[in-house]
Amino acid sequence: MKLLYQTHSPYARKALVFAHEAGIAGRIGVVHQETSPTRRNERVFAENPLGKVPVLLRPGLPPIFDSDVICAYFDTLHDGRPLIPADGEARWQALRLQAVAQGLADAGIAIRWETVRRPQALRYPPLRDGYADKLRSSYDWLERELDAAASIHVGHIALATALDWLEFRELPGFRERRPRLAAWFDAFAARPSMRATPLSGETHD
Repeated sequence: MKLLYQTHSPYARKALVFAHEAGIAGRIGVVHQETSPTRRNERVFAENPLGKVPVLLRPGLPPIFDSDVICAYFDTLHDGRPLIPADGEARWQALRLQAVAQGLADAGIAIRWETVRRPQALRYPPLRDGYADKLRSSYDWLERELDAAASIHVGHIALATALDWLEFRELPGFRERRPRLAAWFDAFAARPSMRATPLSGETHD
């Protein structure tokens, strides 16, 4: 298998960290691809009509895209404990946390459009501030609701990769007045799966 990847994408990294946690990373070749809504990447568009990474290329089978779907597929390829709980309340808690993490990354990207990516004359500060408020609200929710003692699941992976990307891009931070969340993140960031997949590079619009 090959994973079309971007070294500064929180979504692509989520899929790769999941593969490491599932013990199948050695079966995947990682191929970096630069993507942006303003610069068409024909290699990626050939496999994903949205032109986005990550995309998983499978020999003899159709490609799979979107990090959530790729993680779900990866969870079928190993014999260990599922990282996406199959049923019950554990499943909904894991998917709920994954949804919050996805929203954090989405909000961070939106802030970057209104601060560094869009031409200055086209930036809209109230929109930037609204997305920053989503970050702060989510951080507060995580400080209260995150179950730091739970077995690792897809929600934890999504959250750790999103938080690391937010720090990497120097976006509104989560550490001030949120000691539980900060301690959980620091512990997760030390895991081999995170250390093997460092963020790097700049967006090219």
